[in-house]
Amino acid sequence: MNIPLSVFLCTGFIGLVLLNAWIWRLVSRRSSLPCPTWLGWMVELENPFLRAHSTREIIRHLDLRPGMTVLDLGCGPGRLAIPLAREVGPQGEVTAVDIQPGMLARAEEKARVANLSNIQFVRAGAGEGKLGANRYERAVLVTVLGEIPDREAALKEVFDSLKPGGVLSVTEVIADPHFQSRGTVLRLTEKAGFREKDFYGNRFAFTMTAEKPDAV
Repeated sequence: MNIPLSVFLCTGFIGLVLLNAWIWRLVSRRSSLPCPTWLGWMVELENPFLRAHSTREIIRHLDLRPGMTVLDLGCGPGRLAIPLAREVGPQGEVTAVDIQPGMLARAEEKARVANLSNIQFVRAGAGEGKLGANRYERAVLVTVLGEIPDREAALKEVFDSLKPGGVLSVTEVIADPHFQSRGTVLRLTEKAGFREKDFYGNRFAFTMTAEKPDAV
């Protein structure tokens, strides 16, 4: 039976993606590694089978309004930073933070092409104390929590950077080599001072939102 070329190429592409993910997972078991810049294209893929990981779903659960300030921690190549900036409009601001200059360069180029001037790009690692205090109304961590060496310090910094009543959104998918379970995310966020607000998805692919209490 002859296999159509398109099917063969599609299967090969999927196989390559799975192989890269498998290798990355093996390496990540020995040390916490951020997604390298040359694999940035994988970060930008919208998986049709993982609804919780889609940009539209993540943003929809943030209840954004024009003029809001948003922190995109571990922004990578800007998959969320760009649509977030559009949602909050010119009166709002997005702070896109990443530890890798290559990722930030790709995100900055996207912002330039999209003619967006309301994104501040910051090269920093989570937990380094560069986020400020009571500054943001929303913060997002998309498949990045497990890449952070000191997760407790990072989440405490995010907690402090949010205004009272601010919301943190954490998205995790099982395909990520640094996947964090719902139980782990809940434990870490509660230790930082957050309280769980909502949960979307399932134990393999989910977004959990957590709120900073009005009275801290």
